[in-house]
Amino acid sequence: MNRSFFRPFAVLCLLTAGLLTACTRGNVSLTEDDQTYTLDNGLVSAVVAKASGDLVSLQYKGREILATRMDAEGRPDLVLDPPGANPHGLNPGMTDHQYGFWSHDAMGPRGTGDAVATVTINPARNRRMRAEVSVKGYSKGRKMGTGPGATQDGQFASDIEIRYAVEEGSAKVYTYCIFTHPDNYPASAIGEARFCAKLAPMFDWMSVDKSVDFHYPKEHFAGDKYVYTAVQSANPAFGWSSTTEDIGCFLLNPSMEYMSGGPTKVEFMGHRDTNEAAAPCILNYWRSSHYGGATVQVEQGEFWEKVIGPFVLYLNEGGDHEALYADARAEAAREAKKWPYAWVDSPAYAGKEERSTVSGQLQLDDPAGPKQLKHLQVGLAAPDCWQRDAKHYQFWVTGSENGSFTIPNVRPGSYVLYAFADGVLGEFVRKDIEVPAGGKLDLGKMAWTPRREGRQVFEIGIPNRNGSEFALGGEFRNPEVVLLYAQSFPRDVTYTVGESDYRFAWPYLHVPHQTGADVKVLPFFGLKGEGRATPYRIRFQLDKAPAAGSRATLRLAICGTAAPELRLAVNSLYAGDVPLQQTHDGVITRHGSQGIWYETQFAFDGRKLRKGWNDLTLTLPPGSLNSGILYDYLRLELAE
Repeated sequence: MNRSFFRPFAVLCLLTAGLLTACTRGNVSLTEDDQTYTLDNGLVSAVVAKASGDLVSLQYKGREILATRMDAEGRPDLVLDPPGANPHGLNPGMTDHQYGFWSHDAMGPRGTGDAVATVTINPARNRRMRAEVSVKGYSKGRKMGTGPGATQDGQFASDIEIRYAVEEGSAKVYTYCIFTHPDNYPASAIGEARFCAKLAPMFDWMSVDKSVDFHYPKEHFAGDKYVYTAVQSANPAFGWSSTTEDIGCFLLNPSMEYMSGGPTKVEFMGHRDTNEAAAPCILNYWRSSHYGGATVQVEQGEFWEKVIGPFVLYLNEGGDHEALYADARAEAAREAKKWPYAWVDSPAYAGKEERSTVSGQLQLDDPAGPKQLKHLQVGLAAPDCWQRDAKHYQFWVTGSENGSFTIPNVRPGSYVLYAFADGVLGEFVRKDIEVPAGGKLDLGKMAWTPRREGRQVFEIGIPNRNGSEFALGGEFRNPEVVLLYAQSFPRDVTYTVGESDYRFAWPYLHVPHQTGADVKVLPFFGLKGEGRATPYRIRFQLDKAPAAGSRATLRLAICGTAAPELRLAVNSLYAGDVPLQQTHDGVITRHGSQGIWYETQFAFDGRKLRKGWNDLTLTLPPGSLNSGILYDYLRLELAE
């Protein structure tokens, strides 16, 4: 054989676009009928409804993954149950999908709409290596969306384009959604927005977090799905596996830029609903009302566009639930390295060449603070409160203990730089950050001087945006934790600085003290019952009485709020009410570990304190057992 004959061809293969795949051929196929597209690569087969953009069938090696009903001819049944058919009727605009779907689909409420289905990546033109389809619904000013919180007339005035893609040799289906609000559309707001996949009955093990990883067959009726929430950013891979079939289905988020609430957002990622017969669910909430929620409010005359995803539905097999979950987490890490995806072709999606890298170093200037920045979180977000923002993109990374950070793949635009770290009260803020397109931005060294109101008299806990270090912190998922407080602290709290240990002597939550026997645990609604006022007393010593003109400041970091006020007494005399945010985040009702974090403080005349023993008493008023606050940290400072 004359090997030299083949060399030019081999060289051509290597030079063509610099890719070896130019000489290979995959087996990705794309077929269609009047109602659906079918994308297939031999491993996975995805069927997409042209009218809605729903994923009506997902097969892995011939096995149906979704809870799809089939019609008499063995095809996916595309008929939706009518709005209000859900078991409790809590969301009258919700229709009953039995497969994979976006809550804001291309069809709109009541099956109306002007959806246009197109092939955006034709495998016949790329040697059968990739296929992608698009279903776009045009709002024309009417509201879209049939998810939780929507009415029968929809929810959000926006054009909605949903895409699905598969690639050669990969057990993955990619999906993403492009929301476009032209400036001539009316003002509109999104209530709840998510992607949901309802899975086949064989899936009986749910893995959404290291502490939420357990056998969950349909016989296990949990009652309250809020006990299974977790921090989204810490769990980029989550889903279900089957203990009988040794197969897994997981959702992978390669980026968190399109999600809401930044790195502290707690959310649903998987559950079985209140109906015992309900399918296992995978949920990718990019905007919700849970734990303080987030907002998307678009005004008339405002052009707004956002790409949610692409994220991945990943199928795997050949191991137990632990091995399948570990494989999914490893695959999510590999997908993150590919971000942003080079194959996405849309003006709304910023490619690699359009994005920039932002770097810098925070230098902590606080002699009384920690020497290192532990668990440093640094992010670029909109000027609004990042904890409640779902309208814009956010870019967060974990920085090093010396304060240095590098944020890759930032879309061009105007941002505010935020940072917070364990052990540091408050957060760093630098405004007016202009990120260019396709470049590097070095912010240099930035001094971070946390605010101090005087010398520190005492502190309780660790400022870390949750109450995990406090007493009962490990019981936050327990729907009866409020009752557990009354049992564990029958005489309420007396904390002596220098003697007490906050891990055992200071509860993470401050709630009315349950006294009556007529108490009921209600799924979704917490506890039905009342409690008396609850005092938390702090005892501490001063080596001398504060001088005239001195000022004492009690500073509180709160990570969950459902109370109107918190009363402060200094040495048994009422001093005033500590201000609390008036927007309640439902963390106690829905068994969360953290909600919207904020700092509040109360200043008083330092002469109210004296030499020797003093006490501050924080009293929560009597009321519903669902009321109260979650503590992150407490500190008293004295300026003399």
